[in-house]
Amino acid sequence: MENLHDKRKVYEKSQLIESEIKQNPIEQFRDWFLEASENPNISEANAMAVSTVEEDGCPRTRMVLLKAYTYEGFIFYTNYDSRKGKSIERTHKACLHFFWPNLERQIIIKADLERIAENLSDGYFHSRPKGSQLGAVVSPQSHEIPNREFLEKKLKELEGKYENAEVPRPENWGGYIAKPYEIEFWQGRPNRLHDRIVYELVDGLDWKIARLAP
Repeated sequence: MENLHDKRKVYEKSQLIESEIKQNPIEQFRDWFLEASENPNISEANAMAVSTVEEDGCPRTRMVLLKAYTYEGFIFYTNYDSRKGKSIERTHKACLHFFWPNLERQIIIKADLERIAENLSDGYFHSRPKGSQLGAVVSPQSHEIPNREFLEKKLKELEGKYENAEVPRPENWGGYIAKPYEIEFWQGRPNRLHDRIVYELVDGLDWKIARLAP
């Protein structure tokens, strides 16, 4: 057994205090996201963990790329028939998590999910590199396959088929918008007395802001 008791660091890069935060959490997210995007030590600021609950009651988490955000919510794309997609279709909920260790920050977002309009999914799908479009067609995401050659053979066939033609978006592939009802901002602080500010949506209209103990 490896002892990890001494694997720790001191958090002292910033602070999160009520007098400096935005009253709308999307605006607070925008400020933090822009800082993360401009930090040369963060390669993918839009990488986020998406957790859903499966039929056995156990959460399942995977990394996904955020592709857009608005005042309404956070948009990402996936295969609707994947384990992720099936969990979302069943519960219509997920938790998104951003962690930027170089900034000593994380954001936790609880949200209701729904599919975005098909024309928006079409637009994003056809903006992707052609190889990525073909990959979405080739892969029966989360389903068992015999071997890697199965994917490579199918990809080669489709490369020939669509060499001079537009790749149609699969009906089972598209976007979700995660509409938040709770967003927590976490800023590391010394002595493990971290700053935690949570925004909760009240009656679907106003955001209540509170500080949580670390």
